[in-house]
Amino acid sequence: MRATVIQLEPGADKATNIAAARRQIDAALEGDAGSLLSLPEMWTCLGADRATKLQQSEALPTPGAAAEEGSAYAFLSGVARSAGVVVHGGSIGERHGDFLFNTTLVFGPDGQELARYRKIHMFDVVTPSGQGYRESSLFGAGDRVVTCSAGGLTLGLTICYDLRFSQLFLALQRAGAEVIFVPSAFTVETGRDHWEVLLRARAVETQCFVVAAATCGTYSDASGRPRETYGHSLICDPWGTKLAELQGGAGFASAELDMGLLAKIRAAMPVLAHQRLG
Repeated sequence: MRATVIQLEPGADKATNIAAARRQIDAALEGDAGSLLSLPEMWTCLGADRATKLQQSEALPTPGAAAEEGSAYAFLSGVARSAGVVVHGGSIGERHGDFLFNTTLVFGPDGQELARYRKIHMFDVVTPSGQGYRESSLFGAGDRVVTCSAGGLTLGLTICYDLRFSQLFLALQRAGAEVIFVPSAFTVETGRDHWEVLLRARAVETQCFVVAAATCGTYSDASGRPRETYGHSLICDPWGTKLAELQGGAGFASAELDMGLLAKIRAAMPVLAHQRLG
């Protein structure tokens, strides 16, 4: 399977962000995008205040039930169906009454939803420069480890700050994951030092492919202050080798996910069978 990460520079307006995503996806599909596309975290509305986030979020339809689809949901489903590919939709704001979740959606080549995952770990930190982030003030936390099957593979779902919690990745490995997604809006400060090393470490310890689409550029937070995300979308193999990487700016990058290599690595070093704790 060939995978493509889509790197975007989103702001707070969903319609504008969808149009930008469509341009990058169309360009990728004109090339050799393969059969699996992945978008970044919160690409539909990054930044802004709670009222804007609620307005730009979507109430997700109940799987299998007839319900009105939001514009981002319909866009992701439509791309999957029209291109005949698996679409990992990064994450969008899921509205649940007056509450929000940071939620991943995955769609199969027929446009049907395969899985949804609510981000478990909330980014409540102060970075070295003193900038504070408190994701839990706006979003609720998920409580389920989620995998799904697509293209004959088992996909594991995480979002951004989840990357720092190896227990989640090991739980995905035990659930059969072969490819783990890490859609992100990593800060520049933490990204410079931790982004690549953590992604490669998670790949090595789980013996999975890691596909990490990221946001880049500057957006405005709830107080109008500029915040910058790191970009550097990346795909790496189960040995921790980088297969594809972007730098700054919107764009896309693709790589082949060689499942024969995954099987060879796991057979030669059967770490799952050797685990004694957890």
